[in-house]
Amino acid sequence: MTAKDAYQYFVIKAQEIALSKNWTPVNWEETFNTFPSKLNPQTVVHNWLGPGVCPKAVAKGFRCIFSNQGVWYLDHLDVPWDLVYNAEPLEGIHKDSEQKLVLGGEVCMWGETVDTSNVQQTIWPRAAAAAERLWSPKDSTSKGSINSTALPRLQYFRCLLNRRGIPAAPVTNFYARTAPIGPGSCYAQ
Repeated sequence: MTAKDAYQYFVIKAQEIALSKNWTPVNWEETFNTFPSKLNPQTVVHNWLGPGVCPKAVAKGFRCIFSNQGVWYLDHLDVPWDLVYNAEPLEGIHKDSEQKLVLGGEVCMWGETVDTSNVQQTIWPRAAAAAERLWSPKDSTSKGSINSTALPRLQYFRCLLNRRGIPAAPVTNFYARTAPIGPGSCYAQ
C-alpha cells in the first residue's frame, strides 16, 4: 500500500465510523482533490487552500465550507480588513441549487504568530469583517464603497469591543496588530 493508498483508506474508514454514529464527515479539500469519487456523498468539503474548490465540490453535489487561507486565515497578518470583507464564498457558483450547498465560511487562527498577549488584537476586527460578509447578502455588502459603508460599522464595532475590555486592533492598520498612531479616540486609526 502506498502512502496515498493508506491516506485514502484512513479517510474512508473514518467516514464510515462517523456515518455509523450519524455524524457528518467534514474533510479538508485534499480528500476531494485526490479521490472525490471515493468520498461519501454526505461529506462536507472544507475549502481552505484557496479559491476554486467550492464550485467544483458543489457541482458534484457535495456541501462545502469556504475558508480560503489567502484571506480568511487570521494568522496571515498582512491581510487587511477589506480583503477579508471582499472574499466571496459563492464566487464561481451560479446555480441557486449549488449555492445552497455552501454551508458558510470559517475564519481560522493558528497559533504560530500569537500568544495570550496579542491573540485578540490579531482576531478582531478582521473576524467581524468576515462575519458581516457571511451574514449579509452580497448585494447589500457591495453597494457603494466599502470605505463609506462597512468601514464605519467595523470602526464602531472595534470601539465597542475596546469599551468591553476586548483589545481589538485598529481596523485600517495594514498589519493586524500595529498600534494606532498617537493619542485620540478609538476612531482615529
